[in-house]
Amino acid sequence: MGRFIPLSVPNFEGNEKKYVTEAIETTWVSTGGGYIKRLEKKLSDFLNTADTAACQSGTAALHLSLIDAGVGPGDAVLVPPLTFIAAVNPVKYQFAAPVFIDCDDSLCMDPEKLRCFCERECIYKEGRLTYRGRQVKAVIVVHVFGNMADMEKIMDIAGKYGLKVIEDATEALGTRYLAGTYKGKYAGAIGDYGAFSFNGNKIITTGGGGAVTAKEKKDVGHIRYLSTQAKDDEQYYIHHEVGYNYRMTNLQAALGVAQMEELPEFIRRKQKNYDCYRELFDGFELARLMGFRETIDSNKWFYSLLIDRDRVKASMREIIMALQDEGVQTRAIWGLIHEQRPYENEETYRLEKAPYYFSRIVNIPCSTNLTEDDIAYAGACIKRVLEGLADGT
Repeated sequence: MGRFIPLSVPNFEGNEKKYVTEAIETTWVSTGGGYIKRLEKKLSDFLNTADTAACQSGTAALHLSLIDAGVGPGDAVLVPPLTFIAAVNPVKYQFAAPVFIDCDDSLCMDPEKLRCFCERECIYKEGRLTYRGRQVKAVIVVHVFGNMADMEKIMDIAGKYGLKVIEDATEALGTRYLAGTYKGKYAGAIGDYGAFSFNGNKIITTGGGGAVTAKEKKDVGHIRYLSTQAKDDEQYYIHHEVGYNYRMTNLQAALGVAQMEELPEFIRRKQKNYDCYRELFDGFELARLMGFRETIDSNKWFYSLLIDRDRVKASMREIIMALQDEGVQTRAIWGLIHEQRPYENEETYRLEKAPYYFSRIVNIPCSTNLTEDDIAYAGACIKRVLEGLADGT
């Protein structure tokens, strides 16, 4: 193979090496050290939140949020089926039951179906929402691919029924509202909790790593306490709660501080590259580039190509492998979670759009170091492959 354009790779063009080297030279490489606090402050300042706790992963961030929200055995949590499975697994960690609510055309949770589920399928009495004997404690809202859910409606519904809202903003660092009730608010800074991920393919990375913010500063403090094994007396090892080894390391945080310095530029490039793709696919009949909610300024983390399955009947695997042969790495959207073996017996509610989009979306290269020539090449290859696989060609 000659030319190869990967789907999404990290970009280290700032102070990453300098800060990581400094952390190593000071020997502060584990879960103590100044870079952790620096990263937490940078995140809080950027998101305009009172506090942020850095942790080991986005999954850890979600798990800690559920614990602090009081979700436990026998409870129910409303979740999306169209997302990465890590958004739902922490519900199982707490021995609670997920209930899958459909997405809308933004690929995020459909607020109207959420409302209908709460009104028609549940019982609300004495401040408790119950579904088939389980108390519904929380809703996990995922801002998919850097888009943003309709938080105005979702927060209204949650407020009416006493539900904690956990925003999975792992894909949406930097996405914010431009209008409405939450104008100027960032993804992850609207609900009761906001979870972020700094995995290698995210808009900024610490290798692994994540962070949690919350509406109440005390909740962030409690989460930080839980993430460091719930130490009440560090000298004599006294613990009043079950804790977790979920704290971020100083080495990861050093990388994160440097990446935060570059975040505005990374967002600008993601948006510019998206616009380049949009021009390339404008008028193309076999696929279209999916848009983002008009009322938001999206970080445009991942680009989704919606394929016309009436014209292109090849399997997604065939499409992806054909593009791989051309040197363009793509991926299918995640397998629907309610169809995965650990979740196939869980409750679902009116799942219509999630299966529709699952069978039609392919993600295309979106790294922040893409050149215009890379985009032109990837776009031309995608068009050629889809044309070759379309009916009547």
